[in-house]
Amino acid sequence: MKKTLSILLIFLVFLIIYFLQVNFFTWFNIAGVKPNLFVILVLIVGLFAGRNLGISTGVAIGLLLDLFISKKVGITAIALGIIGFIGALLDKNFSKDSKITIILMVFLTTIIYEVLNYFINAVIFSYTLEIVTFAIKLLIEVVFNILITIIFYPLIQKAGFALEERFKETRILTRYF
Repeated sequence: MKKTLSILLIFLVFLIIYFLQVNFFTWFNIAGVKPNLFVILVLIVGLFAGRNLGISTGVAIGLLLDLFISKKVGITAIALGIIGFIGALLDKNFSKDSKITIILMVFLTTIIYEVLNYFINAVIFSYTLEIVTFAIKLLIEVVFNILITIIFYPLIQKAGFALEERFKETRILTRYF
């Protein structure tokens, strides 16, 4: 029951983030670049809830975004699924207790997501690669995502540890049964 409620809360957070992305950040952007809050959401789910939920959340959110926004279905789903998987990998190798570590993870996954998404779209739609323009937009988006992570870090940490408590099982065998 608690896992189902947590998944519904993740979906509710997705709807809130979608509303913010579509409405709020169209007015408050930096040089026409909006933050990508979906990358942060999928990273946090993968980081705190584990690989299976991270990948499935990334794919589900990506498919919804592809259906609502994109020209091709599946590109964002694949990229966000990879971000969920990377979040689970980062969980095994790094501590989630430090704000700096979370910020570096957001930095890394935002770059991976945008580069992956840009090059897949460039191959499919035969874009001319404009590396300098892309790098400037990527830098602005990374800074934007980091600022949002810094602002909402206490909420991210609290929600993340609540997810971890519900989805990760502790398999500690005691010496005496």
